[in-house]
Amino acid sequence: MHTADDFKQLAKQTSNGQLRTRYLALYHFKKGETRTQIAAYLGVARGSVNTWVSNYLAHGLEGLHSKPSPGRPCQLSVSQREQVAHFIEENAVKK
Repeated sequence: MHTADDFKQLAKQTSNGQLRTRYLALYHFKKGETRTQIAAYLGVARGSVNTWVSNYLAHGLEGLHSKPSPGRPCQLSVSQREQVAHFIEENAVKK
């Protein structure tokens, strides 16, 4: 388990704003503040703080990282994608 100072240091080192907020939430949690106080201080929903704390307790630091979102499903059929790939290969500028 990490200490409050560990989370403070991690927050200073990361360039990811979302992750910094999560580290700061855990910093305040380790200092003994309530989840409601943490949410008010960071300007986030209490449910978000609950999720971050739960994820950390269950999965460690990896639980604080955002999961990649899958994005919008492809609207082209397999046949159409193959046609596009073939068109690109045939019409690409050759060096």
